[in-house]
Amino acid sequence: MSQARRIRRVAALSVVKHDYLPRAVAAHPRFDVVVVADDADRPAWTHERNTLFARELGVPYVRDVERALRDFDVEAAVVSSEAERHCDLGIRAVEAGLHVILDKPMSPSLEECDRMLRTVRAHGVKSFVWNRNFLPAVLNARDIVHGGALGALFAVHCDFYFSKDAGPPKGTRLEKPIDWLERQLEAHADGSDGGVGVAPLGELQVEGIYPLAYIRMLTGARVHRVFARTATHFHQANVDNEVEDLATVTLEMEGGITGTLCIGRIGAASHPDIGEIKLHLLGRAGGLVVAEARPEVAVHYRGQDPKEFRHRRIADENDFLLMEDFARALDGDGCTVLDVEGARDICAVIDAAVRSSRSGRPEDVVAAPPVQRA
Repeated sequence: MSQARRIRRVAALSVVKHDYLPRAVAAHPRFDVVVVADDADRPAWTHERNTLFARELGVPYVRDVERALRDFDVEAAVVSSEAERHCDLGIRAVEAGLHVILDKPMSPSLEECDRMLRTVRAHGVKSFVWNRNFLPAVLNARDIVHGGALGALFAVHCDFYFSKDAGPPKGTRLEKPIDWLERQLEAHADGSDGGVGVAPLGELQVEGIYPLAYIRMLTGARVHRVFARTATHFHQANVDNEVEDLATVTLEMEGGITGTLCIGRIGAASHPDIGEIKLHLLGRAGGLVVAEARPEVAVHYRGQDPKEFRHRRIADENDFLLMEDFARALDGDGCTVLDVEGARDICAVIDAAVRSSRSGRPEDVVAAPPVQRA
């Protein structure tokens, strides 16, 4: 194997959120997860999850992040901690000279995103933030748009509704408000703990990176200004913690493009698949509607578990292709499909949307910090 194509040793830092991310890293032939690590002072539940994942991979679990990065000869780190710790752990890895993969969202804090961006720039490492841009339908849409079949784009809309529950429905009478972290820990069993952490997160922060990454890749245009409306329509946990489960967003973009987004966590009873996720693209020469879940098959049988998805995606190699993209970037000089520069811009759009939902007026997207010249 050439030097460029060698297997890269990776540290998994805090596997307490979605373990599909470190699993995708470990499953790719170009990467070898050799250690799981976290800080010693983390709560017991984090150590339990880290220990289970380390045992599954047959690697050590080290309760000292810096020692793990120093002693295990790793070149990259994958971070899947609570959302508010993504940038802290990522920055510590980058400062140790490592390339880094971050779970989404990059951070609920735009200031933390800026700190992460400055650190990556200063150390010249490769970075990657998890996304869904390599789903088959999205790739097909990219080829059509970039091939010029639609002409110049002037409008794009995305429906991004996740048919997952978030605990009791809105209006449920409970003795006390739902604690956000307790609810997220309970939700881990069915994978609906996208907002795990101490800080409550609405759907814009939890899932907004996915549709906004589609729009960014397909249009290549930055967002300048945002207007948003939000509501807590479905879930009592969101009501009790004052974060939205439903939002509409209008985007003023470069090149005169208008973007719109409808996003929400709409409950498991609302859809036979994971949700209604579609893209609508309008260009000077034509239009395109993209069903994100396609290709898919529907499966129905007697005695079927009511919680089982009836519609199942096929030909989905998103996780493998994302890791291929990261490996390609490590082997050469190119960027990944969504590096911290792009993810920071998306976080700035979400930050503007949250501010707009509170102010009731359009809000400007905060520009990234300037590149420091030597």
